[in-house]
Amino acid sequence: MGGSDVVLLDFWPSMFGMRVRIALAEKGIEYEYKEQDLLNKSPLLLEMNPVHKKIPVLVHNGKPINESCIIVQYIEDVWNDKTPLMPSDPYVRAQARFWADYVDKKGEEQEKAKGEFIEILKVLEGQIGEKPYFMGEAFGYADIALVTFYSWFYTYETLGNFSIEKECPKLIAWAKRCMQRESVSKTLPDSKKVYEFCLQMKSKLGL
Repeated sequence: MGGSDVVLLDFWPSMFGMRVRIALAEKGIEYEYKEQDLLNKSPLLLEMNPVHKKIPVLVHNGKPINESCIIVQYIEDVWNDKTPLMPSDPYVRAQARFWADYVDKKGEEQEKAKGEFIEILKVLEGQIGEKPYFMGEAFGYADIALVTFYSWFYTYETLGNFSIEKECPKLIAWAKRCMQRESVSKTLPDSKKVYEFCLQMKSKLGL
């Protein structure tokens, strides 16, 4: 399947869109990137995601796939002859899905108090433990689900006046390990740029 058949509707600071970009990079899939203005949604985005009307959307052979984790699983299923993102063992694969789901659900609650946010990160750090990656020796699906938040850590820390590295050193060590992968380092935007974007949005929205 040619890369011209793959289009990604995305927005550069989206940690959910970053997941899809990392998965595509890991698989070496060429695609057309279409940046979206979320304050003025394009007819294409509204057509391809009429239910949630949000990014990311992967359009493959004219058909849309929505929701970042579902898209990553789709990429794994379609391009299964390239770098595997899911463990081969069904139990470990189920565990990877569990942790990705945990990240998604807790990510939605990230506006909670700083203390609760740190507790969530400590749970994730406990799962990583002494392993190089989330599920063991290989970088994969659960790592992709979480590592994109790393680009936003500086913003959380600066606005919340706390240090994630001080609270969760193993989690930051894992994130830095992931950043050694070209698929991650080339996808995640500079954390200061994300912070500046956040300040601009707060100003625009009068927050």
